[in-house]
Amino acid sequence: MDKIIIQGGVPLHGTIEISGAKNAALPLLAAAILADGEVIYQRIPHLKDISTMMTLLAHQGADVMFDHKNCLHVDTRMADKPVAPYELVKTMRASALVLGPLLARFGHAEVSLPGGCAIGARPIDLHLKGLEAMGAHIEVEHGVVKAHAPQGLHGARIFFDIVTVTGTENLMMAATLAKGETIIENAAREPEVVNLADSLRRLGAKIKGDGSGTITIQGVPSLHGGTIETIADRIEAATYLSAGIITGGDITVTKTNPADLEAFLTKIKTCGVKVDSGDDWIRCQAPKRENGEKLKSTNIQTRPHPGFPTDLQAQFMALMCLAEGTSDITESIFENRFMHVQELARMGADIHLDGHTAIIRGVSQLSGAPVMATDLRASASLVLAGLAAQGTTTISRVYHIDRGYERIEEKLKQVGAQIERHSTSEQLIPQGMLYD
Repeated sequence: MDKIIIQGGVPLHGTIEISGAKNAALPLLAAAILADGEVIYQRIPHLKDISTMMTLLAHQGADVMFDHKNCLHVDTRMADKPVAPYELVKTMRASALVLGPLLARFGHAEVSLPGGCAIGARPIDLHLKGLEAMGAHIEVEHGVVKAHAPQGLHGARIFFDIVTVTGTENLMMAATLAKGETIIENAAREPEVVNLADSLRRLGAKIKGDGSGTITIQGVPSLHGGTIETIADRIEAATYLSAGIITGGDITVTKTNPADLEAFLTKIKTCGVKVDSGDDWIRCQAPKRENGEKLKSTNIQTRPHPGFPTDLQAQFMALMCLAEGTSDITESIFENRFMHVQELARMGADIHLDGHTAIIRGVSQLSGAPVMATDLRASASLVLAGLAAQGTTTISRVYHIDRGYERIEEKLKQVGAQIERHSTSEQLIPQGMLYD
């Protein structure tokens, strides 16, 4: 099993180019099921979850291939198997995103309940209720969602009790081919949702209101092929900026959108970090330790966008472990997303849990230690802590980090990190999907 080994205590300086966003690319790939034509994807990251989604589409009969320019071509016109078996979806929650498109196109679908990170219950009940409102008959048997809409889906007014990103994406995709108008209220506003809506419009969908709490979709008879681009991974950008901050360095990230990280950037400014940005870049300079400046503590509570992202909670906690003073971090999205706490404590962090709030008292130094990743973002927090710690940190179960960070060791090495992977080779892109 792969391990990442870090020699910490080295300030990081330099520039990192940000990859396409996993959380945007996965629904974009699912959207290919709706298109009566080839869809060409630009800026698709090479990640484990992407590989899984590509395999799932191929299993359904789609042609899936990268070209010489690293663009991904997906053609689902010959797809004839609206099934997502457990063997393919057990490691990835985003596999639920194929349910809406399969049902809209074929009138029936069988999708196994998905897996993913063990960060708490993430039910798809809201997805199913929305599809039922659109005319689907749904049964859940032995962990498999069996959905039928032999007369096709129809428009409906759908109100989410809680904001759900994948639920918004799933129903928005299904509604593109439904008869009539669908209105989704209390919709997710995340940049990834906007990227999906814009991409669907490029394929012929009629969607308005994305980026707000109400999205309106007018169903059309069919979508066509086209070329679409994945937005920058805002979580990756903030993680690498945090790597510079926690090590006392100076990092610039490029090919990213500062507006997508407003909540994060506002918070780190209050911590004493100098932030500069342009149209597609962000620079963060940590407080200068040689001048007696220190990173200051602050409090956060995770919220749906435009609030502080839950996917940055673990990384921000790592920062607060070395900040001056005491900070409170409240997790309001997932009930079990503090599993990194005990691993950070192994490195010398002072963290106390009180329900859904972590109370962090900053320490002057972390120490390298053997630690274990428990989920994708927890693994990122351990990398950050290891970069700042004195001595050697060995992180096991790093397959979690491969689900969301493309070439993480290479990108960190280019800004001065002493990081290595002890690897067992594994091909991220499935056989038969590479350009020959």
